[in-house]
Amino acid sequence: MSSTRPAHEQPEMHPSRWGDPARAGGLPDGARGLVEMVFGVHERPALDAVTLPASGLADDLLESLRAVVGADHVHTDDATRRLRTRGKSTPDLLRQRSGDLDDAPDAVVRPGDHEEVAAVLAWAVQHHVAVVPFGGGTSVTGGLVARREGYAGLVSLDLVRMKRLLGVDRTSMTATLEPGLRGPEAEALLAAEGLTLGHYPQSFEHATIGGFAATRSSGQASAGYGRFDALVVALRVATPRGEWRLGTAPATAAGPDLRQLVLGSEGAFGVITEVTVRVRPVPAERRYEGWRWPDFATGTEAMRTLAQAGLLPTVLRLSDEAESGLNLAHPDAIGQENADGACLMITGYEGEPEVVEARRAAVAAVLEARGGRCVGAEAGEAWVRGRFDAPYLRDALLDVGVLVETLETATFWSRREAVYDVVRSALQASLGEGTLVLCHVSHVYETGCSLYFTVATPGGDHPLERWLAAKAAASDAMTAAGATITHHHAVGTDHKPWLTREIGELGGSVLRAVKADLDPTGVLNPGVLVP
Repeated sequence: MSSTRPAHEQPEMHPSRWGDPARAGGLPDGARGLVEMVFGVHERPALDAVTLPASGLADDLLESLRAVVGADHVHTDDATRRLRTRGKSTPDLLRQRSGDLDDAPDAVVRPGDHEEVAAVLAWAVQHHVAVVPFGGGTSVTGGLVARREGYAGLVSLDLVRMKRLLGVDRTSMTATLEPGLRGPEAEALLAAEGLTLGHYPQSFEHATIGGFAATRSSGQASAGYGRFDALVVALRVATPRGEWRLGTAPATAAGPDLRQLVLGSEGAFGVITEVTVRVRPVPAERRYEGWRWPDFATGTEAMRTLAQAGLLPTVLRLSDEAESGLNLAHPDAIGQENADGACLMITGYEGEPEVVEARRAAVAAVLEARGGRCVGAEAGEAWVRGRFDAPYLRDALLDVGVLVETLETATFWSRREAVYDVVRSALQASLGEGTLVLCHVSHVYETGCSLYFTVATPGGDHPLERWLAAKAAASDAMTAAGATITHHHAVGTDHKPWLTREIGELGGSVLRAVKADLDPTGVLNPGVLVP
C-alpha cells in the first residue's frame, strides 16, 4: 500500500497547561467544594505573557540549518519555541507558569523524513549543537530538559511532519508507522485498514508513536495488548554515526536484542524514524464494568490470581480506598458521595462477541470467588469517558493553589504491600498534614504489578521545592524497597539520580559506553537518561 497521512491532526497542547486549549477549564462544582473544604482555595494565575530569552544560535548556523530542511521548517519565533519548552510534569508547569522559560530551544526544526533527520544530526555534530528529539511533549520526568552548557546552541527536533502510515503487512499483522503520529492519528489510519494498535496510555491524545517507543510506554489496556515495547517488532533509527535498522524476524537468538537499547532510550542514542508494530483487527465488541472490593489488599490478591491463571481481561485496574473514596476514576463525580464499596476495580474486554463473553464469564467467576462484587457497566463506561481527563483536573487544581502530581513504580507481588506502605509514608512525612496520597494498580504481570500514586497537598509559597523534596523521599523509599524507579514514565532528568542504584555502577558504565559509541560528540539530548 502507499503511505497515508491522517485526515485530521490533533491540536497543539496549551503552552502552560495539559492538552487541548479548548478543553481547559475550572474545577467541577463538586470538586471545588471538596477542595475548599480540604485545602482552601488560593488562586494562582499563570504568567502567560512572559518573553522568551532570545535565540542563541548565530545567524550563519541558522542559515545552514535552513539549507538542510528548508526555510519554512526552521522556527525561531517565541510562540513555537514556547510550545517546545519542557514537558508537562507539575514541576515543568510550575516553572513555566512562574515565567521561567530558560529551557526554551534556540530554534525548532521540523524534518520531513529519515534522510532529513539524519542531515540535521550531521549538522548538529558539525557545529556542536545540542538536539532534543520532540514527539508529543507529554514527558513528565524532565525528558525534554537537555543540558545546554558547552554547546553552540540547542534545537528542538520536532517530528510533527513525520506522520505517515508507511505500510501494512496483513499476513504478518504488522504495520510500519512514522514517529510523529499521535495516538488518535495512528489509530484512525489503522482503523481505515480494519486494524488497531490498542495502545491507550493516559497521554494517548497527544503522545506519539516515537514517544511511546522511546519511553517504554504502557497503555491502559496493557493486560490485553501488552506494553508498547512488547508490540514493537522493528525500528529504524537515525544516529550521529549513521542509520540503524533493527528487527528482521519475530524472534531471534542472534545475540542480545539490540532493539531494547533503543526502546526506552529517550532520544539519547538516536532518533527513531520508523516503528513497525504488531497490530490486531478492530474489536467487534468492547465491554467494561466495575467491581467493588472490601479493601485494596483483597482486590490486588484477586488481580494476582487472574494474572497467574492466565485469565487477564483487556483492561484491569484497581483503585485503593482513598482513590475510590474520592471517585478519582470518575472525574465528573469527584466530591460526590461514594457508598458502593471500599475499592473500585475496572475490567474491560475487547474482541469477538463470543470471545468477550467467554473471557468475561471466566474472569467474573474468579473475582466472585475472591470476594468481589460486580456493580455493572455504568462504572466501567464512566471510567472510559474520563480515562484521559485527569491531567486537566491537575491543572485546574494548580490554578487554585493545590499541588498535584503523580509518580509510579512496579514491584513483585511479594513486595507489593511493603512498597505501597513505604512510598505512601515517605510522601506523607515529607508533605505533612493536609496531604492526600492516592494509589491504583493499572498494569499487572504474573510476577508483579505497577503502583501509580497521585498526591494532592497545599502548594504553599514554594510548591516546586515542596514537591521536589517529596519526590526525592518517595524515590529513596522505592529504591530502598527494591522497586523500580519508574514503570512507564521513563528516566529523563528527574529519575536519573536514582538510576545507578537500580542498574548498578556497571549498568551505568554500559549505558555510557553505548552513548559514546552512537553519539560520540554527545549532541543528542545531553544530560537525559545516561548517568
